[in-house]
Amino acid sequence: MRHLLVIFIITTIAGCAMAQNSSPPQSSSSPPPLVNPTGTELAANSSVDQVLDALDARGRGLSSFTADVTLGETDTAVGDTSTRSGKVLYQVKPGGDARIIVNFTTVDRAGKPTREQLIYLLDNGNLIERNYRTKNQVTRQVIKPGEKVNLLRLGEGPFPLPIGQPKEEVYKQFDVKKIDAPGKDDPSGTIHVQLIPKAGTRFARQFKTIDVWVDSKSHMPRRIATMDSTETTIRTTDLQNVQVNPKLADKDFSLENIDAKNWNLVNEKFRD
Repeated sequence: MRHLLVIFIITTIAGCAMAQNSSPPQSSSSPPPLVNPTGTELAANSSVDQVLDALDARGRGLSSFTADVTLGETDTAVGDTSTRSGKVLYQVKPGGDARIIVNFTTVDRAGKPTREQLIYLLDNGNLIERNYRTKNQVTRQVIKPGEKVNLLRLGEGPFPLPIGQPKEEVYKQFDVKKIDAPGKDDPSGTIHVQLIPKAGTRFARQFKTIDVWVDSKSHMPRRIATMDSTETTIRTTDLQNVQVNPKLADKDFSLENIDAKNWNLVNEKFRD
């Protein structure tokens, strides 16, 4: 599950595009009007509905993005934190399928940064995790063969996101509130909302809380923090230098060839 959580945290920002492009067709009845359409800047006194509407609308027209990413993991029992840094690229392919690659190049443990490459590639229903330090590569089939599943849609995939979907769907799974008191380390120019999974949902078995800091102008998530259900691990992702809709090519999502004789290669088929 940890590898899915990593992709969940990083793809929060990408969820809007995937949800818009691969969700089932909507009924002919018109959806409720958005309280805060994209383009309207969020304010400090914006309501939760306005924030969720902004996140929903943000997905329209988003076909790709790149960003610098840092992912920190803290053990709440001892306070130890490790932080990986790198680059994330996301693209919606012709036909609506999406792909994402995260290339971590450095890791900081106890204030000691070192070069350590770890790559996650999600494409064509497979999640590839390549660790250059251990020379271990695992390819996991995360979508059932022949099935088209939106991994980021609430209730379908493992990623509980409030992005690119109506607020009514979010409220079915979560209690949502604004955190008005700014923290000293909050990203500037953001609105902080917290999602608490409703009791009895499968998300409640995974997460205690999910916090999202939304950029007031772009409506893109700038920071995402999750606490697991046992309250032992906090994972925090920060996205910087976000470029929306850059031109990306197949080569940007290609992994270099490796010498299979010197690597441990594992393939895992889809498991319900």
